[in-house]
Amino acid sequence: MTVPRILITRSPHQASELADALRALGVDPILIPTIELAAPTTYAPLDAALTHLDTFHWLLFTSANAVEAFHLRLKALQGNNLTPSASNAGTNQVPRGFSLGSHSPLGKGALAPGVCPPQTLPQIAAIGPATARALTTIGLTPNLIPPQAVAESLTAALLPHALQPDGTPTRFLLIRAEQAREQLPETLRAAGAEVTVAPAYRTIIPASSIDAIRTLFSTPETYPDAITFTSSSTALNLFALLETAGLTLPPDIPRISIGPITSQTLCKSGLPPHAEAEEATVLSLAIAVVKSLNFN
Repeated sequence: MTVPRILITRSPHQASELADALRALGVDPILIPTIELAAPTTYAPLDAALTHLDTFHWLLFTSANAVEAFHLRLKALQGNNLTPSASNAGTNQVPRGFSLGSHSPLGKGALAPGVCPPQTLPQIAAIGPATARALTTIGLTPNLIPPQAVAESLTAALLPHALQPDGTPTRFLLIRAEQAREQLPETLRAAGAEVTVAPAYRTIIPASSIDAIRTLFSTPETYPDAITFTSSSTALNLFALLETAGLTLPPDIPRISIGPITSQTLCKSGLPPHAEAEEATVLSLAIAVVKSLNFN
């Protein structure tokens, strides 16, 4: 029996987890990224927010990429490691040398590394398990994870916190991609909250993938047996790469989506998914692939 070949369109640093899950299920992954992470057009909003983290009530993360970008930028600005020591791990306390607000090393009167006492971070919300794991990796524990890993579910979970007990607006810092849906910040603002959006990264189309896409889709003999989509960007960018290569996506190749938002994007593009993962996780997506192919 021929082993099915499945196209993975995730960014390179995230593709291995899905590839490993597919191999474990007897599938041969083809890794051709359709998105690549890059620095935002400007770091100004993020830098301004990071120098005054103590003015926010909540930090909101809508992807593991946002967590990683937040961590890297914070280390670049502070010249210090965010990971808490064993004594404060899991408490969301700032480790020694991590300065906030008026003590920021970016501002006047900065304290030297190692002399600023620990301070408490705002509460933290993660959109889903993958984002929560990324936070745990850097030593932070999310206070809130919604039932479903979509913006609508996160919004519903945060709405009761839109105002402080005294009726004043809750101040949210949303760390996300430069281009993203506005549902979360707009809904929270409508409920009376103050939301600062701080782009931490942007996704771009990797030009290096054009030749690989052209080769893969040049003839039916080389077509993948299915394609996985882990975000709206992976779908839209695959279509853009195909267009650049002078090709279109063969409509009969099964398209497997990680969740409802990605599925909506595929539908709007005229190529609805053949299957959708039951949960927005890599393992669930891999299982959906196997079920859709009916070979295992």
